[in-house]
Amino acid sequence: RSAFVFRSPKSSLKRNFKKSKMSNRATAKRLIERYFRQLTEGCGNSSCTNEFCASCSTCQPLGNNAAAAKALELFKVNAKLCDYYPAVESRPDEDSRLGREMSTEEFSGTFKMDYGLSQRIADVHYLTEQTVCRILSVCEEEGNYSALVRVIGRIFSNADALMKSFRKEEPSAAAKTLNSLKSKDEEKQSDQKLSSSASSPDETPNGIPNSFEPLVDIDAVRRVYDKLLSIDQVESALVNALIYLTPNLELDLEYLDVYEANPDYLNIFIIVMENSNLHSPEYLEVALPLFCKAMSKLPLTALARLSKLWSTFGLPHVRRMMETFQQLITFTVVSNEYDAENLINDDETVVAATKCLRVVFYASILGGEVDVEHNEEDDEDAESDELTLHELLGEDRLYKKGPRVDPLEKELSVRPVDSIKPLIPFEDFVNESVNEVIEMDKDFTFFKVNAETKFSFQSCPFILSVITKSQGLYYDNRIRMYSERRLTALYSMVQGQQPNPYLKLKVRRDHIIDDALVRLEMISMENPSDLKKQLYVEFEGEQGVDEGGVSKEFFQLVLEEIFNLDIGMFTYDNDTKLFWFNSSSLENEAQYTLIGIVLGLAIYNNCILDVHFPMVVYRKLMGKKGTFLDLSDSHPVLYQSLKEVLEYSGSLEEDMMLTFQISHTDLFGNPVLYDLKEKGDQIPVTKENRQKVVSLRFYYQDYILNKSVESQFKAFKKGFLMVTNESPLKYLFRPEEVELLICGSRKLDFEALEKTTEYDGGYTKDSQIIKDFWETIHSFGEEQKRLFLQFTTGTDRAPVGGLGKLKMIIAKNGSDSDRLPTSHTCFNALLLPEYSSKDKLKERLLKAITYAKGFGML
Repeated sequence: RSAFVFRSPKSSLKRNFKKSKMSNRATAKRLIERYFRQLTEGCGNSSCTNEFCASCSTCQPLGNNAAAAKALELFKVNAKLCDYYPAVESRPDEDSRLGREMSTEEFSGTFKMDYGLSQRIADVHYLTEQTVCRILSVCEEEGNYSALVRVIGRIFSNADALMKSFRKEEPSAAAKTLNSLKSKDEEKQSDQKLSSSASSPDETPNGIPNSFEPLVDIDAVRRVYDKLLSIDQVESALVNALIYLTPNLELDLEYLDVYEANPDYLNIFIIVMENSNLHSPEYLEVALPLFCKAMSKLPLTALARLSKLWSTFGLPHVRRMMETFQQLITFTVVSNEYDAENLINDDETVVAATKCLRVVFYASILGGEVDVEHNEEDDEDAESDELTLHELLGEDRLYKKGPRVDPLEKELSVRPVDSIKPLIPFEDFVNESVNEVIEMDKDFTFFKVNAETKFSFQSCPFILSVITKSQGLYYDNRIRMYSERRLTALYSMVQGQQPNPYLKLKVRRDHIIDDALVRLEMISMENPSDLKKQLYVEFEGEQGVDEGGVSKEFFQLVLEEIFNLDIGMFTYDNDTKLFWFNSSSLENEAQYTLIGIVLGLAIYNNCILDVHFPMVVYRKLMGKKGTFLDLSDSHPVLYQSLKEVLEYSGSLEEDMMLTFQISHTDLFGNPVLYDLKEKGDQIPVTKENRQKVVSLRFYYQDYILNKSVESQFKAFKKGFLMVTNESPLKYLFRPEEVELLICGSRKLDFEALEKTTEYDGGYTKDSQIIKDFWETIHSFGEEQKRLFLQFTTGTDRAPVGGLGKLKMIIAKNGSDSDRLPTSHTCFNALLLPEYSSKDKLKERLLKAITYAKGFGML
């Protein structure tokens, strides 16, 4: 873990102590390096008798990781260090061609420089593109790359030398380069802003302080790599150099705070990551894992700088880096076996590579289209100073209020929800290998309780699939339910009352909205924490016991009533098949709060709802305001009209006579006028003043998506947050994933359902009636398939992950009879009599699914 050290000149004594401490650390580091080199390469003396030297005939060969550990042990016991015997010596007749020694001890090389007649050159302490090209030219002439290999090996294995390499000639070049990278998309976004604030002269357009901008000549580094990577000997030198370099980087970052002392230390990581062969097998086994571990030790500010810089590199380079880390993760996972005892969370390579991938993830967001401005006000309640019962019981870590915030997200001031279109689709960051082996129950514990000491993949949710994240959310919801149940028992013991461990709703079918609204409204006012209990629904006059199926039907009936157009709470678009809030609805805000509570309860109780909202509703729930682009989904006709106005080449004033006043119809069809600006009917929109057209577009979309439905949506969101405000939902999921959680998928793959269905009571997949059953199901039309799914599971939607994730059971329910098939929707179980013919099976099944309504006891 990196630490920040804030230095203040308090006394000369303190400064001298600090210098002495740093000096001792540097000395120790050099000694450990010498032990490591001695164990891996030897001293060069063929007659060496030191058993801890690779040159000794009795020394056992060690891998790099084992050698690093052994070097630390030898340092602690002050073991013997051999004198160094150079293996390569210069011949006197080559003196005119020799460069001076290229390191303090072990490396020397020979190459010619075209500065004049046999002119000796100074030591090469770092690399430039010109230096590499000259050495390469001489090596190509002689057909021997040994000099180049030695130079590359020496520089790339030395942190100080590599840090100083490939510098830009002009320090201000970084600012000039980044200033020229402002995209057309950013210009379009800036046009939408009503007021623009000038950038600080000390910052680039991406907000990176110029004084901290890395001075690496990226183009030169790429050209050098293009030349070097085609030479096998040089490739090997780069691999070996990286293996030697990275343990030192890790030690420097973890113990010596080198980045804080010199921010140019970041140059090393920038240069190494430009190697386009990092994903190749030569690097995957040792070099790249070590590099990722070192990079993961970088402090937060350094990671943020890397992310900002990489965001300017463009799609091909960002994708290459993403694929490099993904390949390392996949390679490591498939090369190992994980189980409940050997967790993937304990694999240092996978963890380090995932942390590095997070930097690329945010670079992809920053490099794409981003909207960090249009945010909804935070409606979450302020934290109370009073101690909760959870805190008194010592359980406050399990039940932290409010969503987590990724430290890197906070440092960069950008969230995944701010992304309009990232450079790389979010789906490409999901690693299926990780999702297959992760133990979510253990990972959830690390996420909620041991976040400081154990890594949880939920802290990097971009790498997890919606299915995996939904498992984590399920654990979180269930633990909260059990906790509320336990607290209820404690309260009842203290107060002497009958315990009520469930959120119990008793409703009448004919008055379901009134009964549910009154009950939920009372709970939300008197004791909102009861909404965190497990839902238990009872229909008056019916015998059904709610094990999940009764709740499913309750949600369905409530939604049918609420979205009834006769009630007028929502408007419906026949083209998009989507609902939107009715700005002139006569219903009070409590009705909208109820809908928000219902959506929250559906997520909390793992139920799927048949809801048809545009994506902007889920974006607003996650904290974003509706923007012009959202109109394309919610109001496509209006979106297209405003777009055509902006692109219109004729006279807007004469042909369209547009002003800043708009009209729409109310609930009864009467026209309603609204001024987008004060005295809007007197402000014409003209093509000559393009800013007015852009301004009109902004005010129009802001009115339609935000202001006109402000009270309705605020009540709706309030109800939603009553249930989910303490959930990690906002941290783990993006808006489109929240929609999938609530609504499920409308894609129904019955082939996948057939493969995962289990059988009971004497049936098997080879039973004749089972074969007839699946032939019948596959012959049904789309509507009949949905009716069957509704009959068997309580919903006509597929869960997250598709029907293949639905564990359906078909059980034998007696021999041939005229009884209809029945179902336990709580358990997704179909009870099927063994009918005598396929025709009878189809007739009985169709009647059952067509006229199914209500619950009874079998």
